[in-house]
Amino acid sequence: MLEIAIYIVVGILIVFGLVKVIDNYLPKKLRPILSFVLIVGIGVLAYMNYKAIYGPVKFNKVKEKRYAEVIDKLRDVRKVQMAHQEINRSYAKNFDQLLRFLDTADFVITQRRDTTYLDKEYAKNYGVDKYIDDYVVDTLGFKKVKDSLFGKSDRYKTMMEVPFTDGKQMKMNAGLIDIKGVNTPVFKVEVPKEWILADQDKDLLNQEMQTKSVDGINGESIIVGSMDEISTSGNWPTTYGKQN
Repeated sequence: MLEIAIYIVVGILIVFGLVKVIDNYLPKKLRPILSFVLIVGIGVLAYMNYKAIYGPVKFNKVKEKRYAEVIDKLRDVRKVQMAHQEINRSYAKNFDQLLRFLDTADFVITQRRDTTYLDKEYAKNYGVDKYIDDYVVDTLGFKKVKDSLFGKSDRYKTMMEVPFTDGKQMKMNAGLIDIKGVNTPVFKVEVPKEWILADQDKDLLNQEMQTKSVDGINGESIIVGSMDEISTSGNWPTTYGKQN
């Protein structure tokens, strides 16, 4: 907004100054030349004002649309990683491993039912029947992880591809960190903003990469997960929807 105000003030001062010069000092034969220069100058200032006002508006619209598509893909990757951790007790380190998992892994469908049985040892020792409440988990069948997460959609095949780029893939890492002496699995997936907005205004892109705001995506990348702490959250605000 400060830049816009400066453009407007400078434009007014230049126009006012040129008008005074024409009226008071310039010979009549030179006035058409200066008038032409004045018209060109006004046109340039008008364009600069337009760019200063509508450039950021257009940039933000493009940014929000593209970010939303990237975040949808990051949500898909997170779902698969969490399924991988549930079944294998670890996160996949790369997308080849994650896709193989989707093509082969099954969720076990179980049912828990309550049961009661006689404590024979207690009855033997004390001559009194005592019943223990417990539960039994029955395996009912199996269902493909791929079908559970994506139904009939095959979008998982391209979930790693960053939209609006020339075929770039998300950066992903996974491993273990020590939490109070226990090796705990973690993962992180990130997409640099520079990839997503490479064709946009460079000055506005640089400003975006330095964002520090509660309603913006802070930092230089859109990220889900962390390699430093236990987290499956993304760094995007609620304006892009719930984390889940």
